[in-house]
Amino acid sequence: MISFLSSIFYKKKNFLFFLFCLLGCLFLKDARKEGFCAPLSQGFSIHKSPKYPSNFTHFDYTSPNAQKGGTLRLAVPGTFDSLNPFIITGVVGAGNNFVFATLMKQSQDELSTVYPYVAESYDLSPDGRSITFILSKDACFHDLTPITPEDIIFSFNILKEKGNPIFRNLFEDILKAEKVGQQGVKFTFSNKQNRELPLVLGTNLPILSKAFYTLHDFSKPSLLPPLGAGPYQYGSIEPGRSIILNRVPNWWGENLPVNKYMYNFNSIKFDYFRDPNVAFEAFKLGEIDFRQENTAKLWATAYTFPAFQKGLVIKREISHEIPLGITGFILNTRKKELQDPRVREAIGYALDFEWINKNLFHSSYTRHKSYFSNSPFASSGLPSKEELKILEPFKDKLPPRLFKEPFTLPTTDGSGNVRENLKKAHLLFKQAGYEIKSGKLIHLATGKPLKLEIISDVPAMEKISLNFIKNLRAMGIEAKFRLLDSSQYTERTNTFDFDILTGIIPQSNNPGNEQLNYWGSKASQEPGSSNYFGISDPIVDHLIDLVISAENYEELIERVHALDRVLLWGFYLIPHWSLKEFRYAYWNKFKYPSVSPLYDIGIESWWIDPILEEKLKQALKDS
Repeated sequence: MISFLSSIFYKKKNFLFFLFCLLGCLFLKDARKEGFCAPLSQGFSIHKSPKYPSNFTHFDYTSPNAQKGGTLRLAVPGTFDSLNPFIITGVVGAGNNFVFATLMKQSQDELSTVYPYVAESYDLSPDGRSITFILSKDACFHDLTPITPEDIIFSFNILKEKGNPIFRNLFEDILKAEKVGQQGVKFTFSNKQNRELPLVLGTNLPILSKAFYTLHDFSKPSLLPPLGAGPYQYGSIEPGRSIILNRVPNWWGENLPVNKYMYNFNSIKFDYFRDPNVAFEAFKLGEIDFRQENTAKLWATAYTFPAFQKGLVIKREISHEIPLGITGFILNTRKKELQDPRVREAIGYALDFEWINKNLFHSSYTRHKSYFSNSPFASSGLPSKEELKILEPFKDKLPPRLFKEPFTLPTTDGSGNVRENLKKAHLLFKQAGYEIKSGKLIHLATGKPLKLEIISDVPAMEKISLNFIKNLRAMGIEAKFRLLDSSQYTERTNTFDFDILTGIIPQSNNPGNEQLNYWGSKASQEPGSSNYFGISDPIVDHLIDLVISAENYEELIERVHALDRVLLWGFYLIPHWSLKEFRYAYWNKFKYPSVSPLYDIGIESWWIDPILEEKLKQALKDS
C-alpha cells in the first residue's frame, strides 16, 4: 500500500495494518457499549509477527545518542506554487510528509508492519466489516487544539469527495465514518474481502483540522501554510524558491516509540533549482548539506572538487530492499495511434538501453523487467501453476505468448547499431497497417504519418531521449522531445494531454488498493489519476480485485505475478532502468545510527554533531 503523502515525492511506501492489545479495553470503555471491544496489542503485521514487542521504546534504526539542533538544507528540482498536496491542481511544495500525521506509522525495517501514532489502539470487528480507531488524548494540531473524532471523519469525507482521485479509489469500499464514544471513530466497509482497507486508513488518511478547513478553501491551490499535527510546521515560504520547516516545540508525538530519537533537526530548508547543474554547484559550495545522486556521470566523475578530496564531503553507497516499481516511457493508449499493442511493442525496439547504459551511465544501471522490480512480486520465466489457474480463464483474450514465452525486452550489442531491431519493429508496424513512404511511417487506412511527442519535466531526460528519438526517426516516425516546467507538466499529465511521458509508477512491499489508481478502468477516466496509460481492461480490473482480496502472502505473490504478466505483455510502457543502491553525498557534520533501515535512507534519524560541525567550519575557514 503506497502512502499518498509519500507518493507525492515517490519516496516511501507506507502501510496500515491491524492492531490488537490486551490492555486496549481500558481505552475502549465507551466503544465497548457498542460491542466493538477486542484484544489489542502494540503492533501488527499482515504477513508476519511484529518485530518490536509491546513495550519497545524506539526503532532499531534510531539512536539514543541523537542530538537536537541545526538546519538540514536540501535541494529540490523545479518550482512550486501550492502547499495543498491533497488536490490535483497546483505544483506542490516539498515537506508535507513532515507536517501531517496519520493514525499509525510504518516501521522501515520489517515487512508490512505498523505501530500506533495518532491512534493509540484500534478494534477490528469479528466479521471484518468495520474498524474502530481510538485516538490518543495527547494528540493535537500545531495550534494545540486536540485531534478529535470529528477531525478524522472530516478528513475522510473531504478527501473522498474533493481530494485527489487517488483518495476516491483508495476509499471506494469504505461506506462511512462515524463517532463512537469520546475518542473513537468507526469505519464501515462494503467489501469484507478487501483486507487492506484498515491498512489504507491507518497510513493513507492524513489528519486534517476541520476548524482550519472550515475557514479556508480545501479545493484550491494555496500558499497558506496548512495546519498539521506532525513533527514540523511551516516557517518561512518564498514562493517557487524555498520552504523552511521548523520543528514543533514540545511536539505531542516526540516521545512515542515510533518517533523517539527522530526528527532531530531544528529546521529543514528546501531550496528549489530549475537547473540541476546549479543545484550541484550549490552542494559543492556548501549551500546544500545532503545530496542523493541520481546522475551516473556525476557520481562517477564529478566528485573530485577540493572539499571532497579533503574529506569534508563524504560519498556513500548502500544497498536497500525498497521495491522499485517501474520507470519508463509511458504510452498513452487514449491516443488512437497508440491503441494497437503491435504499435506499442514496435516503438519499444527504438530504445537502445545497452548503448545508453554504456555511454551515458557508465554501465551502472539494470533495466526494469517488471512493474514490481526489486521485490518478490516481480514475475519471471513462464507462469507458475497457480498463475495459470488465474490466467487461463482469459486465455482467448490474452496474447498467446504470455503462456508460452518468458517476457523479454529487445537488446543490442551496445555499439549503436540497431538495424536488426528496426527490422523487427517494421514487421510489427506492417501488421498494424503501416508502411514506409518517402521515409515516413504512414498508416495506410488513414494516410496519416505516425507522430509522437515525448514530454518530461526532468532536464536530464532530454539527453537520454535523444538516442531514442534518433531511432524512432529511423523507423519513419516524426518524433520530438519537449521539456516542460513543473506547472506545464502537471497540467498535461493531469489531463492526459500527451503521447509519451517519462514517468515512474512506485510500488510497495504489499501491493493492494493503489493498483486501482494505476491501472483500473475507473481511474483511466479520472483527471489527475495515475493511470497515465489509459488502461481500461476488464481482465486487469479482475486481477486488481484478486490482488486486493488475497488471503495470505503466498496468494498475494501469485496474483501480483499474474497482473504483472498481463501488464508487461500489453506493452503499455517502455521500461527504463534503476539502481538497487542509494547513492548520496553529504558534508561531514552528520552522524547517523549504526543500523540502517531496509526501506529508506533514514535521514529522519540523522543528526548534526556539534564537534564535527565545528571542525567543518574551521576547515572551510582555513581553506
